[in-house]
Amino acid sequence: MARIGEITRTTKETDIRIRLNLDGGEVRIDSGIGFLDHMLTALGVHGGFGLTVECKGDLKVDGHHTSEDIGIALGQAFAQAVGDKKGIARYGSFYIPMDEALAFCSLDISGRPFLVFDAEFPQWRCGEFDCCLTEEFFRAFAMNSGVTLHIKSMYGRNSHHIIEAIFKAVAHALKAACKIEYEGTLSTKGVL
Repeated sequence: MARIGEITRTTKETDIRIRLNLDGGEVRIDSGIGFLDHMLTALGVHGGFGLTVECKGDLKVDGHHTSEDIGIALGQAFAQAVGDKKGIARYGSFYIPMDEALAFCSLDISGRPFLVFDAEFPQWRCGEFDCCLTEEFFRAFAMNSGVTLHIKSMYGRNSHHIIEAIFKAVAHALKAACKIEYEGTLSTKGVL
């Protein structure tokens, strides 16, 4: 059974189309923000996901609506793709080093959305991307995917490296948590 989520989300601020295949495929990203494209590409490639993102946003304002709304739509696509969560490992944790930076992610595909985000960015921008939007993206993703998501930058001096380590840590944690390992549902309640 294909584990695919497809979302189209149109507002006065953004027009987004996302297709996510948890079991692999093409990765093609066009958000209008080069650095965000780079991070979403890393998320798809390191997660082993097929991921296409097309977004037209109000970048004349700034990158906030684009980053947050892609997080919302990607979270919705993820929730759709993972479905009833039957058989998944559910939990995933991963450390990623990126040169001088080290990031950690631990998550639970629980249906109970939550974000703990602990990261500081020495430089406030990476290209046309405001580094503070990293947290906004992951908050939107967590709240719309139903994932409990803990992210921590252990240390680092370069904001690009810190953010890239975070995205890759989340990707690998999601890959581990999405892996089919059980016949039933990993919950004492019998449902997630």
